[in-house]
Amino acid sequence: MDKVFKVDSHTHILPEKWPDLRQRYGYGGFVRLEHYRPGGARMMLDNKFFREVQDNSWDPKRRIEECDRHHVDVQVLCTVPIMFSYWAKPKHTHDLSQILNDHIAQVVHDYPDRFIGLGTLPMQAPKLAVKELERCMDIGMRGIQIGSHINDWNLNSPKLFPVYQAAEAVGAAILVHPWEMMGQEQMSRYWLPWLVGMPAETTRAICSMIFGGVFEKFPNLRVAFAHGGGSLPATIGRIEHGFKVRPDLCAVDNPINPRQYLNKFYVDSLVFDRHNLKFLIDLMGIDQIVMGSDYPFPLGESEPGTLVESLDISPQDKQKLLGGNTMEWLGIKTKTFVK
Repeated sequence: MDKVFKVDSHTHILPEKWPDLRQRYGYGGFVRLEHYRPGGARMMLDNKFFREVQDNSWDPKRRIEECDRHHVDVQVLCTVPIMFSYWAKPKHTHDLSQILNDHIAQVVHDYPDRFIGLGTLPMQAPKLAVKELERCMDIGMRGIQIGSHINDWNLNSPKLFPVYQAAEAVGAAILVHPWEMMGQEQMSRYWLPWLVGMPAETTRAICSMIFGGVFEKFPNLRVAFAHGGGSLPATIGRIEHGFKVRPDLCAVDNPINPRQYLNKFYVDSLVFDRHNLKFLIDLMGIDQIVMGSDYPFPLGESEPGTLVESLDISPQDKQKLLGGNTMEWLGIKTKTFVK
């Protein structure tokens, strides 16, 4: 078989610098990057430490070096979810989205054979979100990344339908990433918001879109969910059973069994366990899994694609998981990237 074309569907990037957002908008709650040593910085939420990051979070040349080391041909770039800022005033989230999106678009423009961009939107203001979505596509993005809920709206909210309609119209892929995890105030220890809350958030997002009939209303949406679909694969039996025994509660907006949607969306391969990944393939099908690493963060796959490569599957199926399915999700012909 020819060389495998390897695409990492789930990576995060930041600009090296951005304006002081407290000063720019007149109130706090935003992230700033504190460069305190060469090649390293702290993400600070106002004056509270959030995360340590290295220069592979912003330097495309450093990213390409690491991609070459891990035989990754292309990275899909999106912002870090804490930057979503859905809680802020819409005009300010819109402005911040433009800053982040312009940066990603520039990286893609400078290295078009190595990077693909996904934008971020002011989702709390759907009209502005549609405007920025259309601009993202105009400047070379292939889609958008959104949160698992938007403040008090789950992803079935009719207020979000104009964004889905616009994504369909312009052919934008959607990556749903968990954020603002439910119950995080009650589980502050042991990193539980990331270990427990994130999988639950992803399941919340998938179930909201299924039960809310989003995939029926917008059948041409190409949606991927991070982190292997969260806890949904392990709980689909319970979800289906609930749908059957309490249709008065579950089937009020969509009468179709939720299991029938498992081939209607994508999930990434970031499950860290061969048995889980094999189960995911058996459950959803080989065509619905995209390789994603969560680069460059610790709660990711340190060598992207290693788990997929460890599977005893055909070379053709391995190529689908490592790159082909991601290009299908993004609506890109693989040959446009393969030299």
